[in-house]
Amino acid sequence: MGMDAGTEMKSVELTEAAAKRITTILRDEPGKIALRVSVEGGGCSGFSYAFDLTDQRNDDDHAIERDGATVLIDDLSLVYMGGSVIDFVDDLIGQSFQIRNPNAVASCGCGTSFSI
Repeated sequence: MGMDAGTEMKSVELTEAAAKRITTILRDEPGKIALRVSVEGGGCSGFSYAFDLTDQRNDDDHAIERDGATVLIDDLSLVYMGGSVIDFVDDLIGQSFQIRNPNAVASCGCGTSFSI
């Protein structure tokens, strides 16, 4: 049927909670337009996620939008993050963004989430 699933890069999903939180943060940050998520080498499992507020969108950025919130992920990071879900968790431990990544073989507490 001409299904070329191999070439289609899996995108990343944003949960409603994450979208709400991003909108809230950006409201207090004039000039910032999106949350940038990138994958960096290092961390106890080989990779860690970096979260930054950004005021610009680059040519190689992929925008994931939901409920008025935007997350930017560059080409290279998207390769590692395809199929992931970005969530915002508010529990006893605190508030943090978490990335549920089906590609991650090993994960640990320190690199997968951060608090604000």
